[in-house]
Amino acid sequence: FQALCAKDKLLAAFGDRPVRLSTANTYSYRKVDVPFQEYVEHLLKPQDPAALGSDTLYFFGDNNFTEWGPLFQKYVPPPFHIPGTRGAYSFGIAGSGSGVPFHWHGPGYSEVIFGRKRWFLYPPDKMPHFHPNETTLAWLHRTYPTLPPGERPLECTIHPGEVLYFPDRWWHATLNLDTSVFISTFLG
Repeated sequence: FQALCAKDKLLAAFGDRPVRLSTANTYSYRKVDVPFQEYVEHLLKPQDPAALGSDTLYFFGDNNFTEWGPLFQKYVPPPFHIPGTRGAYSFGIAGSGSGVPFHWHGPGYSEVIFGRKRWFLYPPDKMPHFHPNETTLAWLHRTYPTLPPGERPLECTIHPGEVLYFPDRWWHATLNLDTSVFISTFLG
């Protein structure tokens, strides 16, 4: 699967296909459609630390399973599932410093294909302090250093081939440390 996700392979297979970009903030759902090649060549760049989440667009989550189906059919997800359900995939490609600010949803897995992704997690009963239009990179520079050790999140960095399980309703934010290719499997 990693070989199929190399930049040249993805551009050859999907360069002319539209992708839906999403804003990188917690409460805005603006979507922008662009050809995949345009995204890779002009929009896939490091996060501007001064940019707001509503001004940051990246490719994650809104996948067209008809056009991208041949790629997803080759993916082997983690072997765990909730009985009676099927997982839903969200494929993403994002620049260094980009990520998703704090939010929560049902359980799932995140796997890094290329790059590294840093995760920040809080249990359901401990809502993190963050501004909904602040990028994860801005939060890391402004808020994180002011947190007392007991109020800091659990955190880890996943590398290519590694998988992280995120529990149901846990608050989490992500930060791509490199230009990254990743896939999440949402359970249930």
